[in-house]
Amino acid sequence: MNLSLKYVSLFFVALFFFFNSITNKDDHDHENNGILHVKVYYQEGRFAGWPANNGIWKWSDEILVGFVEGEFQASAGFHTYNRETARNKYARSRDGGQTWTIEDGYERGQTGRAYDHNLTEEEAEAPKDLEEPIIDFTDPGFVITFMRDDYHDGPSTFYYSMNRGKQWRGPYNFPNLGTPGVATRTDYIVEGPQVLHAFMNVAKENGREGRVIHTKTVDGGLNWELVSWLGDEPEGFEIMPSTVKFGESELFTVIRARDLNPDRDYLQAYRSVDGGETWVEENEPVYDTGHYGAPPSLVKMNDGRLALAYAYRSEYGSRLCLRFSSDNGKTWGQEIPVRSGDGANGDVGYPQIVQREDGKLVIVYYWNHALNDDPTRYIAASIVEPELFE
Repeated sequence: MNLSLKYVSLFFVALFFFFNSITNKDDHDHENNGILHVKVYYQEGRFAGWPANNGIWKWSDEILVGFVEGEFQASAGFHTYNRETARNKYARSRDGGQTWTIEDGYERGQTGRAYDHNLTEEEAEAPKDLEEPIIDFTDPGFVITFMRDDYHDGPSTFYYSMNRGKQWRGPYNFPNLGTPGVATRTDYIVEGPQVLHAFMNVAKENGREGRVIHTKTVDGGLNWELVSWLGDEPEGFEIMPSTVKFGESELFTVIRARDLNPDRDYLQAYRSVDGGETWVEENEPVYDTGHYGAPPSLVKMNDGRLALAYAYRSEYGSRLCLRFSSDNGKTWGQEIPVRSGDGANGDVGYPQIVQREDGKLVIVYYWNHALNDDPTRYIAASIVEPELFE
């Protein structure tokens, strides 16, 4: 083979692999601009979504995150799933988010019916009151998750685990606390062996979803008190908080918000400097989160900064975003597009974020490529090096 023919052959081989990588870029995990995108759970004919609803936990390189899985149903509307088939699932990684295994919530003890955990009458166990206190919230294996029967006014239940979610105990009743109804997801901070703060969605006076409260237990979950309301009742809604703690008594939360007139979806923030007794509205971390809006996920990083993950939703192409704050959430840097341009319509987002021991961020969310003729909704993770954006 002469030299020119050899180079021509090499050129066509390289061209083949280039086009093959483009064709299959959504079929495998791939890296883009130093960000690794991983498929956590993907199955044709199935729908997977909403990691923000069920919680995320981390122990060194082990990560556990909840999501909803059901039958794909294109005719269902914006969320293309058959709710009758929806169940709680969990994804577990033992290598910092690189690879994942899937666990069934029902098989692990989540035996009560919830909004997207549609058990049959024969399967479902009625919730009961917690009769013995949870021994130690600070136990390394402890996790708790809150669920709701209706996303407007509940009622809500909870499960807890002492072995990293490998087996759940419950369902247990959660009280309405004198509100029009608690219909919550999972956002909590452990303060001590018997003391835990939880931040809850509750119904507005009209029975529709729309407000956030700070609740607390000081006796291992036997009793809960409503400590404070975050802000006045909005015309639209403020729901789905993500909260961090600074020092002994400062709390900072970012909340999914919607205005009705004029219509706008965005992220709102509140701060408390007295342990959650009172709250002050802060600057909006994100002015616009797109069509239908999306919840935030907040983490306090090892270097003291805050990282905020969220989605901008659009029927013409959505994006997963990240912002950093170096002053405990008082101001925020520019939006960083972690993922975009790969055909995702508006049915995406609901992220959860944690930081690995090596400093990399792991963002878990649901995604699709519907604009590229693959409508499957699936769970993805993006592994990000914060240093790339300093």
